[in-house]
Parts: sequence; C-alpha cells; structure tokens
Amino acid sequence: MNRTRRTEATDPELSHRLSRRNMLGVAAGATAAALLGAAATPAAAAVEAGGSSAGSDADSRGAGHGRPVLPPGRLGIQLYSLRDKIAALGFAAVFAELRRFGYDEVEYAGYTQGTGGPLTLAELKRLTRDHGLRGIGSHVGYYASDPGAYTFAQNLDRVLDDAAALGLPHIGTASGPWRYGATVDGWKRCAEEFNRFGAEARKRGMKFYQHNHSEEFSFATDRPDVRLYDVLLAETDPDLVHLEMDVFWAYVGQYRYSTRPDGTPAPFDPLDYVLAQPHRYPLFHVKDGDRDDSAVPYGYRMTDVGDGDIDYRRFISAVNRTRHGRHAHHWQAERDNPVDSLDFARRSSAHLHSLREKGGR
Repeated sequence: MNRTRRTEATDPELSHRLSRRNMLGVAAGATAAALLGAAATPAAAAVEAGGSSAGSDADSRGAGHGRPVLPPGRLGIQLYSLRDKIAALGFAAVFAELRRFGYDEVEYAGYTQGTGGPLTLAELKRLTRDHGLRGIGSHVGYYASDPGAYTFAQNLDRVLDDAAALGLPHIGTASGPWRYGATVDGWKRCAEEFNRFGAEARKRGMKFYQHNHSEEFSFATDRPDVRLYDVLLAETDPDLVHLEMDVFWAYVGQYRYSTRPDGTPAPFDPLDYVLAQPHRYPLFHVKDGDRDDSAVPYGYRMTDVGDGDIDYRRFISAVNRTRHGRHAHHWQAERDNPVDSLDFARRSSAHLHSLREKGGR
C-alpha cells in the first residue's frame, strides 16, 4: 500500500513530507503489606527465573526457553491504572508493591493522584527513587480554554519546569491533535504546536511525546483518503516530537479504520508504524483486550495484560529486533479501570516477564 502516491496529485507538499519522513511500509514496608494483603506477592524470584508469580497467568504464547522478550530494566506502569490505591494508601505504599512485582519505572498521571496531601515534586522524586523506581514520563493536557490551565499550550514553561524537577526524560500528552478540527490543515496546525513543545522540551534535555487513542487512525474530514495519524507523523519533526503507542488503542484503530469512508479498503498493522520509524517510539502502553465484534464500536474488550488477544510476544520481539531495539524503548503496563488495580499490576508484570522469544535464542 503506497499512501504517498494516493495523496501526491492533490497535496504534493504532504506527499513529500510523508516520503521524507520515511513512511515506507506503513499502510511500602510491613504496614503496606498488611494493608494490601495477598496482592503483595514478591515478584523477584519470578523475574530472576524468567517465570510467572501468577502461576497459570502466563498462557502458551509465553512458553519456551528462549531469551526473555521483555528487556531488563524496561518495565513500567502508567500510574493512572493505580489511582484508587494511590489515593487510599499513598505513593510510598504503592511504589513498594510495584517494586516487589518487578517494575522498574513509573509514568505519572498528575503528581498528586488524589492523595490531597502536600507533596512537593522533590518529595515525589525521592519517593520514587527510594523505592527503586524511575520516573520515565508524565501525561499533561494539550490545551484548555482557561489561560491558567496546567497544559502545554497554556503554561508550557511550568509544565516543562516541573518535569525537569522530577528528572523525567520524557514529557507528553494523551490528548489528540483535535484542537483545530479533523482536517488536514487542522492537524498541520497542531503539528506546528507540537514541534514548538518538542523544541522547548529538548532545551531541557527531555523528549516530548503524544499518546494515541483509536481516533487518531481515522480519516481527515476534508480528505477522506488521508489517515490523520499519517499527517501527524509527516508534519512533526522526528527529532522533536515522539510517540507513545498505546498498543490496545492502535489495534482498536485498526479494527475501526481499515476501511475508508467510501468503503474502499485501507488496511494497516500498528506494528508497521513502529518498524518504519522505531526511533520515534521511545514509549509504549502495554494494554490488552479480547477481540469481540459485539464490543461496539471498538471491537475489543479491555483486559489485564496477558488475558487478551494482543500478541505481545510478537509485538515486543519485533521492536527488539530494530536498531538498538532492546535499549531504546520502555513498556508501560496499563488498564483504564482494572477490577483490582494492584492485582492487575502483579499479573501484568508476571505475564510480561514470562514471555520468551521463539527459537531458543
């Protein structure tokens, strides 16, 4: 599928950018343990042995004796998934359990998470470090109508200063580029703003990133032959704007938008985007789901990692095989509304640590 050729006649500038950007192939101690009960199962032995502390949680996709699929030191979790436990128990107790479960990193979703207490950024950084974790990134809003809002568009310097105070290597947004609508020109305007955010972040030694949902893979309202995600990639500077692929939502996008509005096929594989430009994807959200046509409109029902149909052995292994692949990417487990958030964290870590490459390498 050559998307460049389809757009060339009517938008040569966009077509040139698509080609230039290399779019080829893309169509806390004993008290905490007492509070948390059985969920506080140590994971160190499972990680060391390459097994699963959840027993039967790891399915046949992880069986084998090859090298672990998950690169060492690269497993994180998006703290939004644990917001209920953080609000109830505090960061320290939750961080202690995450380390016991085998996590290395955390991605913040705000810096209070409902605790309501006076916690400075320096204290949060210390708590993270003291529990053997690294802050890898954070989600902040893109824009708001309130000029005082804590967003990139309204208070860029404050957002970046706070991320720098936490020592974060990445700072991003889970907001899509919808500020000016769903047209090609609207997304070009957003791309210009993202380039500015990225340039300012780079001055502070950080990478700016955008996290997708499924709608980014839809088509422009004024150019139904153009996928909006392609516009974002083509119009942003790859040295300034990076992507955090939410793998679950990308597969939902594949389900929803593999046909153009006129009914013609437009298939794509989310993994192809990553393999075409792996350097643009430092972060991933590892989120799972059961494929289900009755789950309207998304085609998937969200599950704990390892309980769904997304083949993470295939996905992570393919990314690992890219240049510097095992050292250039970070994998953040997430589920929006887990039934038991700490059990979700435990089982997700156990499953991901159990995955082995094929061929016994």
